[in-house]
Amino acid sequence: MPAKTRSAKGRGLRVVAVLEALKGAVVLLAGCGVLTLVHRNLHDIAVRLVLALHMNPARHYPSIFIDAANRVTDLQLWMLALSALAYASVRLVEGYGLWHERKWAEWFGFLSGAVYLPVELFEIFRKPDWPRVAVFLVNVGVVGYLASALKRSRKSRR
Repeated sequence: MPAKTRSAKGRGLRVVAVLEALKGAVVLLAGCGVLTLVHRNLHDIAVRLVLALHMNPARHYPSIFIDAANRVTDLQLWMLALSALAYASVRLVEGYGLWHERKWAEWFGFLSGAVYLPVELFEIFRKPDWPRVAVFLVNVGVVGYLASALKRSRKSRR
């Protein structure tokens, strides 16, 4: 593979690596945020949040939110935080592998991104809005780029 092509591929993989690492970092921060709620009075926190948003706690949707907060257990919060840690670890490892141009990371990124496409498409048809379309288009771009990178490396081995 020519050096110019390799460096272009490397730059593209680094962009994808940064996206994956950012997803991992955001989810990791969210998981840490969930941990701050362990052993706290979620009912009071939910009521204060509803009031801060200038909503009436007695109305239908705010009361559903407050009731849901009443039912959350510390075990559920721990499980959510551990799930966030697992997801973030996978994304950060993938980002590391892509940054260092590892073939396994290209395959993993391609497959893990492609798995979400049908779900994202279903969500767009169910309720179309700009955030869903934007997420779908970014994911299509990442999956397409990784597919072309895998195809180019396969051709260069022949």
